[in-house]
Amino acid sequence: MTDTQYPEKTCEIDRLVTHERLVDAALAGRKTQQRRNGVYGYPGERFQLGGENFVITSLTRQKLGEMTEDDAQAEGFPSLQSYKDLIIRMHAGMEWNESHPVWVHSFSKQSA
Repeated sequence: MTDTQYPEKTCEIDRLVTHERLVDAALAGRKTQQRRNGVYGYPGERFQLGGENFVITSLTRQKLGEMTEDDAQAEGFPSLQSYKDLIIRMHAGMEWNESHPVWVHSFSKQSA
C-alpha cells in the first residue's frame, strides 16, 4: 500500500511511542504495536527510539473490541486487562468502547 491509500497523518511519527516504559519495551523487543486514534506513520516510514532505528511494517484499522491478549502483549502489556486499565487511567472520563476504531501501527527494530 502507498501513503495515498491512508488518511493524512494526524500527528508526527516521533509522537508514536512516547511513554518511557513503552519506549523501554520497544527497545527490548517486547512492544511491536501502538494503537492511536489517528495515523502517526505509514508502512516503510522510519523513526528512532533511544537511538535505535525502527520501521513501520503495517498500518491497519481495528476496533478496540477486536483486541486479543496477543495484541495487548504486542503493545508491551502483560494482559489485555492491564492495557485497558492503563488506557482508562491515562484518559480521564473515558470509558472502554468496544466499537471505537483505532489505527494499529505495527513496527520492528532495524538491525544496524
